[in-house]
Amino acid sequence: MILALAGGVGGAKLANGLAANLSPGDLTIAVNTGDDFDHLGLPICPDIDTVAYTLAGINDPVQGWGIAGESWSFMDAMAGLGGQTWFRLGDRDLATHIRRRELLAAGHSLSDVTAMLTRALGIAHAIVPMSDAPVRSIVSTDQGDLPFQDYFVRLQCRPRFHAIRFDGAEGAAPSPGLAAALADPALQAIVICPSNPILSIAPILSLPGLREGIAAAKVPVVAVSPFIGGQAVKGPAAKIMAELGLATTPDAVVAQYDGLLARPLDGLVIDRADAADGGGDDPAPANAANARPAMLVTDTLMRNPDDQRRLAAETLAFAHTLSAGGHR
Repeated sequence: MILALAGGVGGAKLANGLAANLSPGDLTIAVNTGDDFDHLGLPICPDIDTVAYTLAGINDPVQGWGIAGESWSFMDAMAGLGGQTWFRLGDRDLATHIRRRELLAAGHSLSDVTAMLTRALGIAHAIVPMSDAPVRSIVSTDQGDLPFQDYFVRLQCRPRFHAIRFDGAEGAAPSPGLAAALADPALQAIVICPSNPILSIAPILSLPGLREGIAAAKVPVVAVSPFIGGQAVKGPAAKIMAELGLATTPDAVVAQYDGLLARPLDGLVIDRADAADGGGDDPAPANAANARPAMLVTDTLMRNPDDQRRLAAETLAFAHTLSAGGHR
């Protein structure tokens, strides 16, 4: 049993690779919901939908979000009426949000709604929200505090990033699916997908008791770096790190996760472009005297499903060589 923590495009890609390597009963994908918001009267769950569309094989691989071959009649009509068009909802994507609203209004939890929608898309693997309670990421910038989607989409990450907080997290419990995966006696490893550590993974780890639950699971925790050659493949991760005065090296990623997890990271997967900062071509030895986690150097760019499947297989094989805390 593998628990994956994911958010955004990079997270969705590795999650898809993990699903290609693991049977449905052997994988739970817990997804960030700090990005969720209400827009045009609809509950939007961008990261859940990106992961779901990717696993369903209908995602748009060019823009990284939404559905391939989408049409935009709804947005065109909204523009003609003077409505908000800064957050674009495709015609088929719109059906997802309307159906989600219907099911939530009928009293179903976000976990139940996500399960119903993913089953309808033909997905057998478990995709679960990090929490059924609303948690909202608020970004502190040089233009004031901004709801996440205003910062990320409306303003295209232009404001200078100062900090982030997660409103509602203090009263939000991990979703039943996430809690069950952590408590599963068959759990073998926790994989942190190559998502933005600050924007996508930190909201998940902000949930009360989750970091303690990860430590209590006593299984290896392996992260895949979101950086290649010190740059993010997609999104503002490198920009944010620079504005916080942080490097984008493997050691900086380790420091981020050691702080977020409140326990040492056991393994980090990095790209060959970062090998000079992370070690040689072979995994660094995992032992108590090592000041860093074990590191696997490989090709981490996922251009297509074959790359996703390969990187996931390498990450799983790497995780199986580690023990929780065994690198220190």
